[in-house]
Amino acid sequence: MSASVALFTANLRVHDNPVLRAALDGPDEVVPLFVMDTGVSAAGFDVPNRRAFLADCLADLDRGLRERGGRLVLRGGDVVAEARRAAAECGARQVHVAGGVSGYAQRREERLRRGLESDGRELCVHDAVVTALPPGEVTPQGRDHFAVFTPYFRRWAAERLRPSLEAPRSVRVPEGVASEALPQRSRVKGVSPGAPAGGESEGRARFDSWRRSSLKAYAERADDLSGDATSRLSPHLHFGTLSAVELVHRARKAGGEGAEAFVRQLAWRDFHHQVLAARPRASWEDYRARGDSWRHDEREIRAWRDGRTGYPLVDAAMRQLLYEGWMHNRARLLTASFLTKTLYTDWRVGARHFLDLLVDGDVANNQLNWQWVAGTGNDTRPNRVLNPLTQARRFDRDGEYVRRWLPELAGVEGPAVHRPWTLPERERARLDYPPPLVDLSEGADRFLRSRGG
Repeated sequence: MSASVALFTANLRVHDNPVLRAALDGPDEVVPLFVMDTGVSAAGFDVPNRRAFLADCLADLDRGLRERGGRLVLRGGDVVAEARRAAAECGARQVHVAGGVSGYAQRREERLRRGLESDGRELCVHDAVVTALPPGEVTPQGRDHFAVFTPYFRRWAAERLRPSLEAPRSVRVPEGVASEALPQRSRVKGVSPGAPAGGESEGRARFDSWRRSSLKAYAERADDLSGDATSRLSPHLHFGTLSAVELVHRARKAGGEGAEAFVRQLAWRDFHHQVLAARPRASWEDYRARGDSWRHDEREIRAWRDGRTGYPLVDAAMRQLLYEGWMHNRARLLTASFLTKTLYTDWRVGARHFLDLLVDGDVANNQLNWQWVAGTGNDTRPNRVLNPLTQARRFDRDGEYVRRWLPELAGVEGPAVHRPWTLPERERARLDYPPPLVDLSEGADRFLRSRGG
C-alpha cells in the first residue's frame, strides 16, 4: 500500500485542512504526525498556558481522527528528524505541511526540504492553511509586501479565497507506526487559573455560539471592555483548530456590518503574517527604527507586569492577562502604549511578557502589534499615545471592567474608579492601591522629547 505523511503544525483540525486532505488524495494510507518540537522549547515558546491549550488540541485532534478510523501519531524531538523517520517507517514518498511565516518556520521548512530530498522524498508545502490569504499572494507594485494595512485590505478583500474543505470521511493509518502518549493538560504546571480550553470541537462550538449571539453587533461592541463581546477565537486561530478561510466564508455568508468588521480583523491577522514572511527579523528587530534610547526601570516594569501602575484600566488589563492568559484587543493596545510611550520602555520587554502568558501568543501578531503601538512598525501615526483616562471614558464608562479585575476598587463608585487618587486621603488609604507610577503628561512629553531627539 502507498502512504504519505501529514505533518501537523499550526493546523490542528480535521475540518478545512488542505494538508490532511492532500495527504489523503492518492495514497491508501496516511500518517497524521505531530512532533513535540524541541526547537520550540529551546526558543522559549513552550510556556504553560500554550502547553495546556496544546494538550487539549492534540487530544481533540486524536478523537477526530479516531472517529474516522485513524489516530494521531505523536513524536518528540527534532521535527525534521522525526518527520524523516516517520516517512521511512511507512515508505511515504511525500510529506505534507502548512507554510509558515516566522524565521523559525522558514528555516524548519528548508531543513525539511533538504532532509527529505536526501532521502529521495518530496516536501509538499500548502498555503492558505494558517491564514485566509497566503503571505505574498497580493503585493504592491515593485515591493514584496504591503507596509500599510488599508491598501492591503482593499486588495485582500477583492481576492477570491479558496473554498472550505469538508473533513475527510475516512483516515487510514499504517499499522506499526509507533506513537508516544499524548500530553495531558492536568499535568501542566503554572497554567493561568482562567486559561481557556483548547481543541477543534471547543473552537467550533465557541464560534457557532458567538456567531448567533454577538456577530451581528460586533461592529459597535468590539471595543466595549466590560461587554466582553469579542469572539475570543484568537487561541484557536493560533493553533489552527479553526480555519481562517472557513471563518471568513461563514462570516460573509451571515452578512451585515458586524460580519464585515470581524472579517476586517481576520485581514489584520493576515496583514501581520505577510509582513513577517517578508521581514522575519521583525520578530525582534525594529521594522522601522526610530532612534529610540529606551529606558529600563525594573521597578516600573514590575509594576506594569503586576497590574500596579496606579492607572486602573491598565492594571485591570494586566490582571486579566495574568488570570486568563488572554486580553481584550483594546486593552492590549492600551497596555502596550503605556509601557512603550508613557514609561518609554522597549517594546521587546512587553512582547516577551505577553508571549510568556498569552494562549494565543503568536510571533506575527504579538510582535508586530507591539511594534505598531510602539511606533516602530506599521502605524502611520508612530507617535500617537493612548491616554488610559480617555480610553476609560470611551470603553469602560461605568468602570465595570476595572471593578471586575481590581477587587481592591470594587467598592469605589462613579468616575473615581478610574481616578482613585482623587478620593479623600482616608478612603485612599483603605484601598491598598498604589498612586500613579508616573504623571501621564510628563510621560508623554518625555517620550516625544526622547524620540524627537
